[in-house]
This record gives sequence, C-alpha cells and structure tokens, in this order.
Amino acid sequence: MTLGTRSNSAYIELLKTFPPRPITKQEELIASQKVIDSLIDKGELTTDEQDYLNVLGTLVYEYEEKQEQIPDIHGVELLKALLVEFDLRQKDLIPIFKTESIISEVLSGRRNLTTEHISKLAEFFHVSPAVFFEE
Repeated sequence: MTLGTRSNSAYIELLKTFPPRPITKQEELIASQKVIDSLIDKGELTTDEQDYLNVLGTLVYEYEEKQEQIPDIHGVELLKALLVEFDLRQKDLIPIFKTESIISEVLSGRRNLTTEHISKLAEFFHVSPAVFFEE
C-alpha cells in the first residue's frame, strides 16, 4: 500500500455512491451540497464519512471561490450599490445628508463624503465606517 492511502471498504462505498470530482457548474454544486447535507444530518460520522465530507467540502469551497468573486468597492460606489441592494431612493438618505441635492452631488462625484456622512452611513447600514473611505 502507498503511504498516505488507506484501504477501507466503507470509504470506497462512499466514493462509489457519489464520486467526488471538481465542480464546474451549478448542477454539480447542488448535487454535492445535497450529499454534504445528508451526511451532516446524520449526526455522528465515522472517520471515513468525515474524510469524505472533507473532500466534498473542499471541492465546494474551491468552486465557490472561483464563482463568487465579490468586487472590492468602497466610498460612493459602495453607497450606490447599497442603495440598489436595499431598494432605497435618494430621499431615504435625507436624515444623513440633510438635503436631496447634497445626496445627488455626492453620488455624482461633485461633492465628497464628509466624516459626518461616513459615520451616519456606517450606522445606517450597520457596516464599518472604513468601507466608505475611498482607497
């Protein structure tokens, strides 16, 4: 037997049931997640089941890392994205900016966010103030 390998029929049976392969599309991800869920729902796992779960988890993680690249945005670009995400209008931010014209100027780049704006935006959106500073 080669170093690092174990011959265990229970593990081999798991491999035969759902052979782990690199995930390349959404359908494969869903199928892998179903197998993972069924193992987790089982409760206490054998060593073979834990090893198999680790392999599937690694494959899911690698796929998601490639697929879900979240853009690194800050400042006004982040504010615009948050407005869309939370389905907000400019007038919803009047308590922070005082007037809709100031909001328009900030969003268009004619005016910068102040430290007061940043502090209030961070509180409003429940995020760190650092995300509103331009890099």
